[in-house]
Amino acid sequence: MSTSAQITCSALSFGWPDGSVVFDDFQLAVGPGRTGLVGVNGSGKSTLLKLMAGALTPTDGRADVVGEIGYLPQNAVLDTALRVDQALGIAGVRAALLAVEAGDASEENFAAVGDDWDVEERARATLDQLGLGHVGLDRTIGEVSGGECVLLRLAALLLARPSVLLLDEPTNNLDLYARRRLHAAVAAWSGLLVVVSHDRELLDLVDRIADLRDGEVTWYGGNFSAYEEALAVEQEAAERMVRVAESDVQRQKRELADAQVKLARRKRYGQKMWDTKREPKAVMAQRKRQAQVSAGKHRAMHTTKLAEARERLGEAVEAVRDDDEIRIELPATEVHAGVGVLRLRELELRYGARAAGEFTIHGPERIALVGRNGAGKTTLLRTVAGELAPVSGEAETLVPTRFLPQRLDVLDDALSVVENVARFAPGATDNEIRARLARFLFRGARANQPAGTLSGGERFRASLAALLLARPAPRLLMLDEPTNSLDLASVRALTAALGSYRGALVVASHDVPFLESIGVSRWLLLDGELRDTTAEEVRAGQPS
Repeated sequence: MSTSAQITCSALSFGWPDGSVVFDDFQLAVGPGRTGLVGVNGSGKSTLLKLMAGALTPTDGRADVVGEIGYLPQNAVLDTALRVDQALGIAGVRAALLAVEAGDASEENFAAVGDDWDVEERARATLDQLGLGHVGLDRTIGEVSGGECVLLRLAALLLARPSVLLLDEPTNNLDLYARRRLHAAVAAWSGLLVVVSHDRELLDLVDRIADLRDGEVTWYGGNFSAYEEALAVEQEAAERMVRVAESDVQRQKRELADAQVKLARRKRYGQKMWDTKREPKAVMAQRKRQAQVSAGKHRAMHTTKLAEARERLGEAVEAVRDDDEIRIELPATEVHAGVGVLRLRELELRYGARAAGEFTIHGPERIALVGRNGAGKTTLLRTVAGELAPVSGEAETLVPTRFLPQRLDVLDDALSVVENVARFAPGATDNEIRARLARFLFRGARANQPAGTLSGGERFRASLAALLLARPAPRLLMLDEPTNSLDLASVRALTAALGSYRGALVVASHDVPFLESIGVSRWLLLDGELRDTTAEEVRAGQPS
């Protein structure tokens, strides 16, 4: 890989057609090595990668890249009719190579092959590196799972051997085994890499963290764990400075008040002297003028000091991160221990997965549903939600149930956030809905935004609000890969929201640290058959 690879953003500006500005006179320089790009939801991380990759055009300024670019966007979809070799970008070379081997030694075929005579071997080695050794080059994309499609796109980039690699949430939809393969590929990368991710384990493989906030980047050396430690120290110091600045403001207020009292006393004394005419008028007039000048200077000095103290307080407050968190109480969702919420009997799903015998989930159990890509986790949740009919057997919900799919398609894009929640809680007043939405960080005008204009994290919060504020309150909540495309701040917000939820929870996810953070009490593995497992077995990757 080239050590001269570089990305430079110079006076970069970008805004959306609705007038919202993402970047204004933005400056950035990224050199070789692995960079983790982090920031709160809506800070512009994905937009910045698109500008670097040339997928978006700046409204002003430049985004220059030295080196060949490989770009993996979020939620990229491949045509299901494509062959694997086409998805890898080697179909033309491979066809020419096969033609030469069959005896067609035309100049066109030799030109197509160039120096890439080992293209098939390299392709198979790359697929094997990513755990896709079983995927034949002649298979179609429609025959592989969503997670395998992500890895195929990464394989295509690795085969192209770019010197600059841009990855946007690359672990979305990947099972634990596939994530480990991707982690290994990132750890071995020797060029320039910029990755946006909520995957802490992936971010712990980078060399530095670029924190994008308020249109500027702050650099931190080391991986994500080192960044969190440095940030904690910074925030502790910032909060200490706020306390010092607040004390200074109060002291300046007291000194100003004391000065005003003293000046008032002097004024009363001077007036008394004037009224009693104890001294000549000319002398008293002179003293009065001097007192007024002195009082004005004294007052101005203390007023200036107070203004400066307030300015220092403002600067100190700005240095403290005040990222809001969801804080809610959901007593209506409570399910008492031992109460059945879901019963599966001899259930056979589409595409072959089964839950043999009888499985019963009680409230308020927190269930982690794990398994390899394509094992049928989404199919199981959709069957329980009533969206799919089982091949045989029964899935019976015993309490009010809500399901949040990966696609977040529970919202009507044409309606506002308030109107969407009202669809799920038709008996609630507008004021009630707005008061509850404020705790999901949709306050004032933000609650009137059309759902179609929300960012990924905002859309997730709105969808979660619609389900949790529904009437009747859901006592069984099912979430399918809820951390996909969420930044780390949004994942923390989701964890806080689920901490307030008092019903039974079933979460399909490959994000083991997240599952552990929400207090999972039971682990179910779907691997052809549904069975109980343990967190230790899941972490060991056997077979999840």
